Amino acid sequence: MKRHLMPCFSILVGGTVLIACDEAEHPETPFPAGGDLTVYDRSSNGFGGPAPNLDAVALGRHVAGDAAFEAVFVTAPAPVQGGLGPRFNHTSCEGCHPRDGRGLALVGGPPLNSPLLVRVSLAAGEPEAPGGAVPVPGLGTQVQDHGVFGVAPEATVALAWEEVAGAYGDGTPYALRRPSVTLTWPDGTPVGPEVLRSVRIPPPVFGLGLLEAIDGAAIEALADPDDADGDGISGRVNRVWDGRAGRVAIGRFGWKANTVDLERQVAGAYFNDMGITSSLHPEPDAPSEIDDETVALTTFYVATLGVPAPRARDAEARRGEATFSAMGCDGCHVATTFVTGEHPIAELARQAIRPHTDLLLHDMGPGLADGRPDWEASGSEWRTAPLWGIGLTETVLPLATYLHDGRARTLAEAILWHGGEAEAAKEAFRSAPTREREAVLAFLRSL
Repeated sequence: MKRHLMPCFSILVGGTVLIACDEAEHPETPFPAGGDLTVYDRSSNGFGGPAPNLDAVALGRHVAGDAAFEAVFVTAPAPVQGGLGPRFNHTSCEGCHPRDGRGLALVGGPPLNSPLLVRVSLAAGEPEAPGGAVPVPGLGTQVQDHGVFGVAPEATVALAWEEVAGAYGDGTPYALRRPSVTLTWPDGTPVGPEVLRSVRIPPPVFGLGLLEAIDGAAIEALADPDDADGDGISGRVNRVWDGRAGRVAIGRFGWKANTVDLERQVAGAYFNDMGITSSLHPEPDAPSEIDDETVALTTFYVATLGVPAPRARDAEARRGEATFSAMGCDGCHVATTFVTGEHPIAELARQAIRPHTDLLLHDMGPGLADGRPDWEASGSEWRTAPLWGIGLTETVLPLATYLHDGRARTLAEAILWHGGEAEAAKEAFRSAPTREREAVLAFLRSL
């Protein structure tokens, strides 16, 4: 696709730099969502290409990080990639994020293992970090449902789906589904109801470096915790403990924005998902199973993946974009163009990006509630998921599903599960004529 340059101007609002662009000159060509990190690939590899603005040195580091991301860990001792487990969910980053996209809503044994995972905690007790989750004895804060040879998993996870019937405003029926998870201890007894649990699928990993590079002030400028403007949307920042800095900081990664930065997101995945220790997640009196350079390479890789450009929009998709806004969907999935700040990775700095997220927590109502608080996020609050690239989701992985637990089999189902602060927008979609609903879906598929 030919890239068109569009005239832009910047404005300063409350210390936040916003960009406005005149797209009327090329109405068929959307804004390049990832700035100079935008890639023009709408194939099944659309999530996995390196950012085009990397120089030769950075590209070499990206490729090395790609190898680390795809590396499959095995039981120690081993000449390479030893240290899996002893308990784990999967054996590689790629296993949970195939083609750098979202993971499948599956649990079980090889070869797919368990891309889906279950976060757990107790309602009261001593948290792992100030203000954080209270670990469950024998489980911690994430169930590792696999074990290396001779080691029992922490618990067994059984996943079932319950169908929920509904109808559009014109009477057309639809069926939704929600997950039901049963946890069983190794001795066969059920894990009790006192254990709070939250089902999660792995999200896509492209664009994360750009989200990290957004200045915290820009995120806070969009927050409206008391709904001062009276629009029914009261997004707020999740503030989590930054152990490295010894203070509270803005959370921006994870389904509930429970992680401060990308390096800790990566190191946490190595530790929680694969049982691999590092300097950020050590085991007492034991050497790290991966060194700091491996964590850094993997972090660099996901930080410098390209962001797929939206496809050229036809009249239906353009109408759908206007309808998406009119329904109020952009109250959370904002059309704001952020300009990233300074970043240790120079290619991420000063980029005009449009991820269609405010990175804020929103109460999504009882239908999506997991009942499990996560730092300042309540059991019904979730971080607004970025929409860039969502139209490629099923191209990259045909069996992929949507929302934090993979319950939504289609984009329409994902919208229909929205509630709470998004109830009015969901109801506008549900009650709209078929033509308008299809236009909204055409817009999302264009992203």
